[in-house]
Amino acid sequence: MKNEVAEYRHHLKDLYIAASRTFADGDAKRLFLLSELAVPLVATNNVHYHDPSRRELQDVLTCVRAKRTIFNAGYLLHQNAERYLKEAKEMERLFHAYPEAIANTQKIADACHFDLKSLQYEYPDELVPEGMTADDYLAEVTFKGAHEFFGEKLAPKLEKQLLFELDFVKRRGHAKYFLTVHDYVAWARSQKILCQGRGSAANSAMCYCLGITPVNPMKYRLLFSRFMSDDRPEPPDIDVDFEHERREEVMQYVFRRFGRDRAAILPTVTVLQSKGAIQDVGRAMGLQVDTVKKLSKAFGELADEHIDEETIIKLGLNPKERHLRKVIQLTGQLIGFPRQLGQHTGGFVITQGKLSDLCPVFHARMINRTNIEWNKDDIDALGFMKVDLLSLGMLTAIRKAFDLAKKHHGLDLTLANIPQDDPKVFEMVTAADTAGTFQVESRAQMVMAPQLRPKNFYDLAIQVALVRPGPIQGDMVHPYIKRRQGLEPVTYESDEIKAILERTLGIPLFQEQAMELAIVAAGFTPTEADLLRRSMATFKFNGLVSKFEHKLIGGMTARGYSREFAERIFKQLEGFGSYGFPESHAISFAHLVYVSCWIKCYYPDVFAAAILNSQPMGFYQPAQLVSDAYKHGVSLRNIDINHSEWDYTLEETKGKFCALRLGLRQVKGLREEDSHFLTAPRTQAFTRMEQLAEAGVSQAGIVLLAKADAFRSIGLDRRQALWEAEALKDRPIGLFAGQASNSAFEPQLQLPFMQLSEHVLQDYATTGLSIKAHPLRFLRPQLQKLRALTTRQVKGVANGTYVRLAGIMLFCQRPGTAKGVCFITLEDEDDTCNLVVFKQNFKKFTKEILYSDVLCVEGRVQQEGGSTHLIVTRCYDYSRLVGQLTQDKAAEARQLKNSTAAKKVDPYADAYFENTLSAEDLKKPFPKSRNFR
Repeated sequence: MKNEVAEYRHHLKDLYIAASRTFADGDAKRLFLLSELAVPLVATNNVHYHDPSRRELQDVLTCVRAKRTIFNAGYLLHQNAERYLKEAKEMERLFHAYPEAIANTQKIADACHFDLKSLQYEYPDELVPEGMTADDYLAEVTFKGAHEFFGEKLAPKLEKQLLFELDFVKRRGHAKYFLTVHDYVAWARSQKILCQGRGSAANSAMCYCLGITPVNPMKYRLLFSRFMSDDRPEPPDIDVDFEHERREEVMQYVFRRFGRDRAAILPTVTVLQSKGAIQDVGRAMGLQVDTVKKLSKAFGELADEHIDEETIIKLGLNPKERHLRKVIQLTGQLIGFPRQLGQHTGGFVITQGKLSDLCPVFHARMINRTNIEWNKDDIDALGFMKVDLLSLGMLTAIRKAFDLAKKHHGLDLTLANIPQDDPKVFEMVTAADTAGTFQVESRAQMVMAPQLRPKNFYDLAIQVALVRPGPIQGDMVHPYIKRRQGLEPVTYESDEIKAILERTLGIPLFQEQAMELAIVAAGFTPTEADLLRRSMATFKFNGLVSKFEHKLIGGMTARGYSREFAERIFKQLEGFGSYGFPESHAISFAHLVYVSCWIKCYYPDVFAAAILNSQPMGFYQPAQLVSDAYKHGVSLRNIDINHSEWDYTLEETKGKFCALRLGLRQVKGLREEDSHFLTAPRTQAFTRMEQLAEAGVSQAGIVLLAKADAFRSIGLDRRQALWEAEALKDRPIGLFAGQASNSAFEPQLQLPFMQLSEHVLQDYATTGLSIKAHPLRFLRPQLQKLRALTTRQVKGVANGTYVRLAGIMLFCQRPGTAKGVCFITLEDEDDTCNLVVFKQNFKKFTKEILYSDVLCVEGRVQQEGGSTHLIVTRCYDYSRLVGQLTQDKAAEARQLKNSTAAKKVDPYADAYFENTLSAEDLKKPFPKSRNFR
């Protein structure tokens, strides 16, 4: 018997049973029974948290995972807080009766000596033709591209730069990497997929000649050392953007090219932000759904602040309630926790051998995709080379614009043949007429444009880079604008500084300039300058700021520069820690900025259709993009069962441009499958609603189309169509094919007439926009009664005028660099207006700002540099006015005119019956009582 046990133990020599003491009932008995088994014990801790104080948070996470609350989780929760990391002495005390368990733990720990450095990574080599080395083939492809771009005879400076870069790549052994990127970029272009590289790769003349980037670094004096350097041992990193709707084709090409056993996508670890944390904790702690929603909204808007008692009171909650306080406390602990392992946006790792020999591999949830388990930082640390196949919505929009321009205007456009430096394009950007364009469409960019007044391509690159947290934090924006406008002299401390900063008027706006300044003016070595550039993103976190401050300022003063100038330069460079642009990246983006602006400038019909068919993307909703197209002279056509496709389409030319037909994609809830049934049999027009059902359109789809008022071409308005659509539910269509629905089943009914205002409301409810009218048009009489101006009137009043404005909120932003200031864009039937709400007023009117369908504000007009802002002092919620749009306006007007209560609310109630307020009315002060809600 003893021999059998010995043999059994020999076979199980590497097998142990984990034992832990958690002070649960029966601990001692369980340990004794485990020790009697033939398998040796090992002392473990069953750790769920590092400290006993985190036990509550662990319970909440258990409830989140099990979709329970702490009130009904039962035995899913642990009995005590003993599952934490215990010290060695405590473990020895707990297992004093089983010393062999402690010894086994030490034995296993000593055996774990694996070193990640032992992994040997090899890059695939099948892209190199037989009989050639990777370096020779890369040189051949590079010079072939150079001759295609620059002709047979290359400039000596260019040829010298290419030879330098090729030699550098050869010394580093990265030729195969560049050939891989060139391979899938060339394949994408062969498939008519728009793409272009961005980031620091644009500093490389070789990447330009390979067709990877659109930027000629020789033209813009870009530094190759910003891309790669002998002082940086890490592999190159090239980001290439593809059309976001076709990027998957390129990814599958890479999988086919190298095999799914050798190519896989990197993962990303997503962490919980404030909004998601409060939702998880609130549900797990058993809060009501509406309470969780309120807190989620507050945490989402106040992510940079602690949610205080005043905010809680404004939400209608009791800040002293213990359960609520515990929820907020646990939320603070949960913020920043890993949430899940997801897919990288496009980072690939490719190997010569099997990936599974180097790291764990698993199938992604998306079909035909494979992931590894190590994130980007792990890959960088191990020296694995990765390629980034990224997506960009604007490239999709531009591709669709090119196709539409060819079909409707006979133009064969490409990224390369768009006419350059067109003055009309820069005039459009200066006028801030950039809604929907790339990078310069935001509110901040629109404010910047009239002050910057770009006149050439490089000005666009500066504009792209200027409205970023880095330049803003470094106090570079206002000095640059003043110099640009001639309000401040442009000075340089020396000729060497002038050579670096002349193109940006003496202000360092790009990371490359920071590196050059450090080398030229402070005596940094290229290695130290690159370390400076790298540490810009972590200036305030790793203690390097004091080191660089001393070296930079000391180096500049030692070379004759004033201390004031040196300190100012350092402060500007320090601002890059909040996010600054490399010049190469800004120029790459400026290329797409110009192309998108050129298309909008000359073909707004094409631009509108392309951008709307590429949604979701950008700042603007379809309602604003459609409205913008109309303002540029594009005729609009409603959604219709006989004319609309799934996408927005262009129809016959009306005036200067083609008419824009709204697409079926705009109908909320409509399946694309239903649209295919609708558009497939378009050999002849539909004449009856039953024909849609016969074609295969679902009953739900027919109802949605009726709600969207899409049956006008067969003589049915929204209400009539909805009546017939509902009647189709129980009707045997086949028995009565060819018969009109009303005559077959019921007598003709006279349905109530829908007012235009009701149609507009229903348009917004079903499609998110209306081409019939703007909702504020119908509210204008009431708003005039309250002396609320239109956005056009606000832009025409004198600087400093105190006004009232009402509209629909399009955007509400609180950037981290704005110190709590809230920026709002308000829209009415005329135009949009930018609002500025300072921190104290945002706290005061948080509820009105976040929850109003119609927001009314008061404040002073600020006219500056061609831009109009309203500095808000008070906010009101006018959402109740929306409900009045379905009422009889004539009866409502008579009732209001005879109402003494209305005149008590506002002495200007008589103005309700006027189209506009008189000049004298505008001069009158507001009533003392401002409670207009």
